Amino acid sequence: MKLVLATSNKGKVREIKALYKDFEVVPYSELIDEFEIVEDGKDFKENALIKARAVFKALDDEDVIVLADDSGISVDVLGGKPGIYSARYAGADATDKDNLYKLIEAIKTKGFDSSPAHYTAAIAIVTKDGEYSVHGWMYGEAMAKAVGDGGFGYDPMFIPLGYDKTLGELDDETKKSISHRAKALSLAKVILQTL
Repeated sequence: MKLVLATSNKGKVREIKALYKDFEVVPYSELIDEFEIVEDGKDFKENALIKARAVFKALDDEDVIVLADDSGISVDVLGGKPGIYSARYAGADATDKDNLYKLIEAIKTKGFDSSPAHYTAAIAIVTKDGEYSVHGWMYGEAMAKAVGDGGFGYDPMFIPLGYDKTLGELDDETKKSISHRAKALSLAKVILQTL
């Protein structure tokens, strides 16, 4: 089954391919030119559906299944920020590092070394026959420093509940077993297997 991803984020593509070895996983950018998708939803689910619908429509092929994810980190001492703005927290053209260091500074500015935080991942699936969505969460602590150079995004500052290392320090197998995206993708896989 060909599964088209509504992302060109290399980290996400790699993670989804690793979890979906029994599917032919293709980022949409290998099939059509990349285009801007305005993510103006009020939550992760709405943004994931916006992305999946846009790519499904642009591909103009009823036989494809499009999967999109919208995910981010919510930090308690920041009132849940950056939340749905995680990917562009430091601005529209910000890098992962820019976002990471802005969030570290925001926690420090509040006078904290760390804060309870959680990641949310919403997965949307769009087909000619319907739309589906699932969620996954990972709870832990956001640190006001970066440790480790593994993973991507905010991984070097996040320590999952029950661990003493950041996601930037943990090996890929451990991360796959506990990540918010892995949990959501596992639920989405059940849906995909019924389609």
